[in-house]
Amino acid sequence: MRFDILTVLPGLLEGPFSHSILHRAQKKGLVSVHVHNLRDYADNKHRSVDDYPYGGGSGMVMQIGPFARCIEKLKAERDYDEVVYMTPDGSTFNQQIANEMTASKNFIVLCGHYKGIDQRIRDIYVTKEISVGDYVLSGGELPAALFVDAIVRLIPGVLSDETSALSDSFQDGLLDAPIYTRPEDWNGHKVPSILLSGHQENIAKWQHEQQLKRTQERRPDLLND
Repeated sequence: MRFDILTVLPGLLEGPFSHSILHRAQKKGLVSVHVHNLRDYADNKHRSVDDYPYGGGSGMVMQIGPFARCIEKLKAERDYDEVVYMTPDGSTFNQQIANEMTASKNFIVLCGHYKGIDQRIRDIYVTKEISVGDYVLSGGELPAALFVDAIVRLIPGVLSDETSALSDSFQDGLLDAPIYTRPEDWNGHKVPSILLSGHQENIAKWQHEQQLKRTQERRPDLLND
């Protein structure tokens, strides 16, 4: 699986892809992440990629040219399943979408900045618009990192225990059950005895009950969907 991320701030993406699971996935050759500096595709000596909005208003708008040149170059080199734009007014990203995305092979991910991007980029090139929540960030770099991370960890071979991702919150529409590890007793706070029983059927039943309880308390909307 390949991700090509277009941004004016490539430095913001160095950390997320240089450590932990994302780093190991790349070393294993299971995924490749390529970050492209949009300023390299500017057509002026100042390498600027934004301009004032038509019709007035505050803020600056990212121009279509740098995006178009970079996207066209990438598309001439290989086929892409999706061109994704990270934007607050996109579809809210969730585990179901992450699962669906694993069926794709190559992604171009666009990171907005300033006031946003020229609408024509969205009209001509973008195939999917994704939001990571009902709030606004300074740019699309952190949402892009979240998007990639959620998908990559689902790729077979990325996690050392492949069943781990299958038991994550939201995979079955429920939040995860409480989890514990050693010590068994910490200052009088004990691990539930059922988890120490060794009776897997009873443990599974308890965990499912806890999932339902936690979901009802914290995210009842998931049960109503």
